[in-house]
Parts: sequence; structure tokens; C-alpha cells
Amino acid sequence: MNLQQLAAFRAVMMTGTVSGAAEILGRSQPAVSRMLDRLEADLGLALFERRKGLIMPMPQARRLLDEVERAYVSLDSLQALATRLAKGQGDQVNLAILPALGLSFMPRVIARFREERPGTRVSLAIRMSPTVEEWAAGQQVDFGFAEMPVRRTGFDTEIFSDSPYVTAVPSDHDLAGRSCLGPSDLAKGPLIYWTPFVAARHLLDQALITSGVRVEALCETSLSGAAYEMVKQGLGIAVIDPYTAILQHDDRIRLIPFRPAIPFSVALLRPQFRAATPAVERMLALAKTERDKVLAEVPS
Repeated sequence: MNLQQLAAFRAVMMTGTVSGAAEILGRSQPAVSRMLDRLEADLGLALFERRKGLIMPMPQARRLLDEVERAYVSLDSLQALATRLAKGQGDQVNLAILPALGLSFMPRVIARFREERPGTRVSLAIRMSPTVEEWAAGQQVDFGFAEMPVRRTGFDTEIFSDSPYVTAVPSDHDLAGRSCLGPSDLAKGPLIYWTPFVAARHLLDQALITSGVRVEALCETSLSGAAYEMVKQGLGIAVIDPYTAILQHDDRIRLIPFRPAIPFSVALLRPQFRAATPAVERMLALAKTERDKVLAEVPS
């Protein structure tokens, strides 16, 4: 069974005659008849009843036509995709991004990308860093952003950014007038802290221990976005990533550098066995341009 045989069958069903099918297909009547005979032989199934030069579809032919029509819909879809690909519009970019960059930063990048490539589909999955690593290692995405350190293999890694965390303080807080904050200042919070499994928590713990500072946190969260919202609600102060700090800016909050600097190290993960398309490369280029704009606003 091949597409030519199915085309002959479909044409006969549409026109009701072999001659009509031959005209549609641009073939001779004997050629169409031979294709129908071959299709029936390949299927082991009689599709037509032939009477005095007439060809009458049998019930099984009508059932087969339903499946053939579905196949033609798929073929039409494939043809449309091929046309879009030929115009550079048929790509799809699949992303897995940690929340700090996925909630505000990447939507901005995607908006600029879509201005240039309106025909390209984009899938943005926002996941915690271990899942981003898992998907990149499994070759399930075109690229991902995850917080370092990374622990898996199966992808190439490069530093995307390492701008430091900053302190978010209510504008009416006693610390709001300071040009820089350190570990001892966090005790004047109250501090909105990271949950223990967040990479930044361990770095901040180390800075506090080294400075001999003990801090009790009444609120903990795993997301900078949530911590920033808590600061807006007057629940305390927080150390948050620079992307969230800039892109969720609120005049009620002052952003103050934290010393010693704690880098927010974001890795770009590129699956080793998934070839990058021009669309993927353009998305990355736009992400790097947008990164530079955002990080230029981080207080230092």
C-alpha cells in the first residue's frame, strides 16, 4: 500500500468513477484501475463491486475513506509545516527556565523574539533548577537556565550571568538610607529567608556564620518573587536575585547592595545531542541582550 494507491482510491470515492479519478490525478483510466486492484490485493480486502463498467463502493470502502481523509489532513499539516520551515517560520523553541528568570525576564525576551519571528512557536516551562537540569540532560528542551552548581551531565554549560543578590528593604525601614548592607544588618530585619534547599540559602548561611551573626527568620520561601512581595507587605527585608529585584521594581522598596557579594550564578544548559536551530540561536542572542539591560540597573 502506498500514497499513489490511496490517492487513486480517494479520487474514485470523491468522483464516483474511474474516469473522473483519472482526470483529477492526470493518469489514464487503466493506470487508475491497476492502482485500485493493487490496493485491494495489498489489503486483502474487496473495496468495490464492479458491474457493467460501473464501480460501486462497498461498506468497507467508506470506512477506509474516513481513515484516508484523516491521513490527508495530517499530510496537509505536514505540507503547511514544510512551507513555514522553508520561510524560516516553522520552528519551535522549547525552554526550561528557573523561576527567577522564567516569571518576568523570559517573557520580555519572548516578546522581542516574537516581533521578529511571529510564526515560531515558543514553549516556556518554568521549573526549579534540578528539573531544568533533568530536562536538559534528557534532551527535552533547546536550552535551559538553572542556578549553579549543576550536578548532571548530558549538556554543555556556560555562565549566563553571575550578578550578585541584592537586599530589598521597605522605603520606610531604618536601613533604607544605607548605601550598603552586611550580615549584621540582617539581624535588624526581620529577615525573610530562603528555604534550606535553595542554593542561595547555603551561601547566605556561610556569610552569617563567618560574621558571627545569628538570625531568626519568621518567614521562609523558595522564590525571590514571593520574598519581594513579602517585603512589599511590610513583613521584613530580604536578599533576592537581581532579575526579580529589577523587573518587579516597586517604589515602596529600596534595593541596596549586600556585602560580601553573593553571586546569583545562572548557567545556560545546552543539550549535547539536540542541534540548535537559527531560531534557538536568535532567542539566546536576545536573552543576552536583555540580560545586559536588566543587570545594568542593579545597584552596586
